[in-house]
Amino acid sequence: MTVIREFKSKDMNDVLDIWLSVSIKAHSFVKSSYWQSQVKNMRDIYIPSAKTFVILKDSKIVGFYSLYENILAAIFVKNEFQGLGLGKKLLEHAKKQTDELFLTVYKKNTSSYNFYLSQGFKVIKEQIDEGSLEYEYKMRFERG
Repeated sequence: MTVIREFKSKDMNDVLDIWLSVSIKAHSFVKSSYWQSQVKNMRDIYIPSAKTFVILKDSKIVGFYSLYENILAAIFVKNEFQGLGLGKKLLEHAKKQTDELFLTVYKKNTSSYNFYLSQGFKVIKEQIDEGSLEYEYKMRFERG
């Protein structure tokens, strides 16, 4: 059984572990040291300033998403739980929080890019991510 609930401070280590391991695997074109250098910012700045929800499977946190205003700043599912529809459940939950949702995805992360396209997102801009210097798409979902 899966449950989505609001993030609690006791969830921080689980969320950071998921974020780091999935970021390194999904973004192999970016040095892992970059992701490791961002853990403190995630813990101290990004997660606290966002509205974050976790998804639990059998009472264990296996994924999360973070919204900052109408921006989907993060959505991650543990590597071993990907492909089970959990990311889609998280995204459906996020879509209910706002009428218009924006996100960015690396151009080289084709599996995530294709996932967002399949969920109704459209590319509105191509840009360079300042942190990694990689090309990314800015995408938007608008409730029909």
